[in-house]
Amino acid sequence: MQEQNLSNNLATIGRRFVAFVIDNIITSTLFYIIFYDELSYSTDVISNVIFLQEHIWVFIVIKVIYHTFFVATNGATMGKYLMKIKVVNEESGELLSWSMAFVRAVVRTVGEMFFYFTFIFAFVDSKRQTLQDKLAHSVVINA
Repeated sequence: MQEQNLSNNLATIGRRFVAFVIDNIITSTLFYIIFYDELSYSTDVISNVIFLQEHIWVFIVIKVIYHTFFVATNGATMGKYLMKIKVVNEESGELLSWSMAFVRAVVRTVGEMFFYFTFIFAFVDSKRQTLQDKLAHSVVINA
């Protein structure tokens, strides 16, 4: 019965997209704050691109920590919170465990690096689950 209630309360793709944009702005801002000194001295686009290539792992770590922490502790990143949606276990409706939140964050971040491939699943799945949702046994619902 719980699974049926969750299916009736699924977040729309539009709300999820806006939350995605907000979260990317936040994580990008965190990256910029961390490397403000180095980036503020950059005078051209080429040196910025080289800098980003050299520090991409820092950005990946920021994204994984951000998504793991907020999904495991609140069920929602800042973007999801503002859009009034949250990530829950697809069977119990409870928050994800730290390990499942981590799996979801890693797959999500890898999916972004490969043309957002993992996100395409949401457009064809009846529960609007991305690949990261499927692997973490989660759904995104209205809060």
